[in-house]
Amino acid sequence: MTEPTPGRRPRAALAMSPDVASAVLDPESRAALDALCDLAPAVLEDFTTPAARAVLADTELLVTGWGCPPLDGDLLRAAPRLRAVVHTAGSVRGHVTDACWNRGVEVSSAAAANAVPVAEYTLAMILLTGKRVLESAREYRATRTRADWLHTPRTVGNHRRTVGVLSASLIGRRVIDLLRPHDVDVLLHDPYVDEAEAARLGVRGVGLEELFRLGDTVSVHTPLLPETRGLVSRDLIGSMKPGAVLINTARGAVLDQDALTDAALAGRIRAVLDVTDPEVLPHDHPLWDCEHVLITPHLAGSQGNEWRRLADTAVSEVARWASGEGFLHPVRRERLAFLA
Repeated sequence: MTEPTPGRRPRAALAMSPDVASAVLDPESRAALDALCDLAPAVLEDFTTPAARAVLADTELLVTGWGCPPLDGDLLRAAPRLRAVVHTAGSVRGHVTDACWNRGVEVSSAAAANAVPVAEYTLAMILLTGKRVLESAREYRATRTRADWLHTPRTVGNHRRTVGVLSASLIGRRVIDLLRPHDVDVLLHDPYVDEAEAARLGVRGVGLEELFRLGDTVSVHTPLLPETRGLVSRDLIGSMKPGAVLINTARGAVLDQDALTDAALAGRIRAVLDVTDPEVLPHDHPLWDCEHVLITPHLAGSQGNEWRRLADTAVSEVARWASGEGFLHPVRRERLAFLA
């Protein structure tokens, strides 16, 4: 495809929910994009309207976000000059279609930026559950009496705890980085990471069964694909140590949720779930009231002031593309199967 002409401002448009645009792209970020591009004033969330078609006819670059419609063949026919997509969030699988890849549209994503808060959340939960903070706080609130700390079980604490990381994704690798200063042993299962690369990451590569059998905590970071649906099976969950912790910030359907529910209700394992299947569990689901499970509302990813990191990444990528440098965070078609 024709490369951008350095020094010429490309025609660009925002394609996402207007609410997302207002949340993620604050006025300063919008101004930065305006300085780099001839940015259409409207936010496109429906590509079929006459107004959207008029904008798309000259659009060379789309800045996309949550709520972006699929970039399919119909869209590409309406946008014959489209050459690049800069996504202000993580996965592009929901809107970048084969038609885009077939045309040779360049794609960038803020997945690396969005990995940061997810990894921070994961680290916090690893350390908090290792200390059994939630259980201790609940007991303290109920009794208003401090327990005899000299009788703390030796299973409590984070010294030499074994943490299993499932998948060396962007987030999984960031979690490994954040764990380095801590006195824990890190295991990794990823079928695409060989022994040499595991050594470079500072972890020990193990099989899937070994990861769950040895981990005091197992953190799930694998993308949801047909072959990973239900990957964390009843057998794997049943093989975990008594009192072990299962953390999921990936997708709920990666786990056998019925098996997890049975194990947690029986008090065999503990769990921290930022995602479930479905995304919001039915009101009467037993996990809501299970004392061994913490459920959070898919908040590990970027929220609040963390949106600025996504916006800054997108602005930087637009600047690089407009100057002819190419993306720092390109998404390759052949790598889609490895991305969350």
